[in-house]
Amino acid sequence: MAENIYPIEDQLVQRSEREAANGHRGAVVWLTGLSGSGKSTIAAAAERKLFERGVFARVLDGDNVRDGLNGNLGFSLEDRCENTRRVAEVAKLFAQTGAVVLCSFVSPTRAMRQTVADIVGPDDFLEVFVNTPLEICEQRDVKGLYAKARAGEIKNFTGIDSPYEAPENPFLELRTANLTVEEAANQLIEALPL
Repeated sequence: MAENIYPIEDQLVQRSEREAANGHRGAVVWLTGLSGSGKSTIAAAAERKLFERGVFARVLDGDNVRDGLNGNLGFSLEDRCENTRRVAEVAKLFAQTGAVVLCSFVSPTRAMRQTVADIVGPDDFLEVFVNTPLEICEQRDVKGLYAKARAGEIKNFTGIDSPYEAPENPFLELRTANLTVEEAANQLIEALPL
């Protein structure tokens, strides 16, 4: 630790106090899957349902963090790793305040997701694999990214010319080809150890 950093953790409201006040524990729910798999849509639906139940929840996704916190990063593998690392650090802070943080990021490699797990810690990290076949992701592609990738306009696009490494042992797997958004959000919420 740098010489000029003096932690004040012992002076702050403790996590156990926050969780007692919230009536639930904090956690980082990391939704991973291909672009268009439904990660952000499921996270938003789950956040709404949790909010309506009085659960302190917050969504962090690629678009809302790249617009501010990570606006200086591109999409090279190095920048994607840094994007993921920064989000993990922010998510950890939220979880320590007792929030359920719903993070929706492609995070295509197991190594990236392991970095998140290492930062967040095993008690708080819940990996959710939003498992959607590539052809369905392409059909849902509201941003037109797959078409651009197939036309060669976007290079190193996950699922087209850059691989996606599926989780080997996720906390939860949502097979969205056969689920509505509401069903997926409900499955996610029911699985949470709050």
